[in-house]
Amino acid sequence: MPADALLDADHEQLRASHDLADARKAIETAEIDPDAERHRRAVLDFLDAHDDAFHRTCLEGHLTGSALVVDAGGERVVLLHHRKLRRWLQPGGHCDGDANLAAVALREASEETGLAGLRVHPVAVDVDVHVVAPPAEGPHLHLDVRYLVVAPAGAELVGNHESTAIRWAAVHDVDELDPDEGLRRLLRHGLARHRELRRR
Repeated sequence: MPADALLDADHEQLRASHDLADARKAIETAEIDPDAERHRRAVLDFLDAHDDAFHRTCLEGHLTGSALVVDAGGERVVLLHHRKLRRWLQPGGHCDGDANLAAVALREASEETGLAGLRVHPVAVDVDVHVVAPPAEGPHLHLDVRYLVVAPAGAELVGNHESTAIRWAAVHDVDELDPDEGLRRLLRHGLARHRELRRR
């Protein structure tokens, strides 16, 4: 994989941004599966109507960044059992005012897995809109922009309080965890992107 295809956390392209235009550009330039185009359009329409969409105080919905964390060989991905949502999901979370969505995805992946040395591909691989209803919160939309994140060889998971379990899952084992269509699409398209980058 070319050295410049993936960015470390301290790369200048991952500096925090407070400009919603940066989030819009990331969504517009995302290289996504055709099945995700309706999600991209929905997110862009939402941004047109909500200039505070990268803050969780936007109660109708807000941007999130998440990561398909892949092992160095491209054989396994990280999935965690989310404590509040009670589902197996990829790592990810709220922007909390940062419109640099690649940086958000990498930060959340690092915090939720405990893995050091993660690197992110700066072009999003998926966009997904879905309803969440955590305890003590009203149902709202997560406008999730998803990135490929690659772990170093030998990386061992730690996890944090946000999940009740975390695991490396072989791609052929993911079905047993009852993934939704968005996660299936992310796996399909994100792993294809990983293979493409490794061939360069």
